[in-house]
Amino acid sequence: MKFDCVVLGAGMVGISCALHLQSRGRSVALLDRRGPAEETSYGNAGLIQREGVVPYMFPREWGTILRYALNNTSEAYYHLSSLPTIAPWMFRYWRASTPEGEAQSARAMLPLVERCISEHEPLIEAAGLSALLRRTGYLRVFRTEAALETARAKDEKIKTLYGINSDQLSAGVLADMEPHLKGDLIGGLHFTDPISVSDPGALGRGYADLFVSRGGAMIEGEARSLEQTPSGWKVAARNGWVEAREVVVALGPWADDVMRKHGVRVPLGWKRGYHMHYKAEGNATLTRPVIDAERGYCITPMTKGIRLTTGAEFANRDAPGSPVQLSRAEGAARQIFPLGAAQEPDAWLGRRPCLPDMVPVIGQAPGKTGLWMAFGHHHLGFTLGPATGRLLAEMMTGQETFTDPTPYRVDRF
Repeated sequence: MKFDCVVLGAGMVGISCALHLQSRGRSVALLDRRGPAEETSYGNAGLIQREGVVPYMFPREWGTILRYALNNTSEAYYHLSSLPTIAPWMFRYWRASTPEGEAQSARAMLPLVERCISEHEPLIEAAGLSALLRRTGYLRVFRTEAALETARAKDEKIKTLYGINSDQLSAGVLADMEPHLKGDLIGGLHFTDPISVSDPGALGRGYADLFVSRGGAMIEGEARSLEQTPSGWKVAARNGWVEAREVVVALGPWADDVMRKHGVRVPLGWKRGYHMHYKAEGNATLTRPVIDAERGYCITPMTKGIRLTTGAEFANRDAPGSPVQLSRAEGAARQIFPLGAAQEPDAWLGRRPCLPDMVPVIGQAPGKTGLWMAFGHHHLGFTLGPATGRLLAEMMTGQETFTDPTPYRVDRF
């Protein structure tokens, strides 16, 4: 089977790259070892984060670092046995997280983030998935006045710098918006620009179906088999080799398995995360995602129930799952919302692909003709898939790009 391009990885980023290349006249195959949107793009909070310009950087305050080092919080957790292998990457992450580094990363993220909704919307409409969409923004809620005041000050700075819209909420207004929230919440912030979906996996599958309906090929195969040929590239599929002039590596946390094989060193790490669905007790409802800012988890209404998603777990990528972080987050969530019984026997575990500066790699691999990269979107792969797909397709087809791609070059490392 021969194509102009094969995209490796059928998550939100890979599907979006395939759609944008296809719309520019390329014949495209989308290859994955599983079905579309079954990994990281399935397990998130369903947010398309128009406010997410400033990435999650490594904390610089020694009090916060000490609190995380004690390893007893719900927002961050690490496997002690994994520290020897993950510590070098975490040091690079810490080193990139100076105030100057944060500002540089935010400037790089802004052109992608400010297009995230406008790039998703045409695909949502074309795929017939508007029923999944909510335009209710999301809430960040607080338990202490000190934490809320700190967040307010940071929010005002972000508003001024990046044009992010949010409203400050008293406890009473918060109760009016989400009457089934409970506990000792003293207020919150309502981020009004983001949108969300009730089933991120269904959105990813719908985009993949749109790609196939337009003539694209969805193929099961093994990305790590990628080989360079005199005329381009080939990769093993279930029914034989797939050949193409160009290849896009959009494998998220597994991208390094392929890039390293072809001599491209990328400082890729990962933040693991869990989710579980719960029934809501009685007639309790949520109308939008809610982030508990001081405990580092999110509860959000989904088609399967109330989805609880955790913060960051630092461990080897393929280490067995641990119940610790989800258990802590569940305990905190029950303090502010009447969660009922869990709807699955086991938690879902995913891996967010992260580079030290929390900025993705988008572009051609140095010295590798026809080998392109689109990965490292940390917490925003679901958000930034379509914008990334457009930028990469513009680069690959020689069109004028909507933004300067220089900040996303891999050789910045």
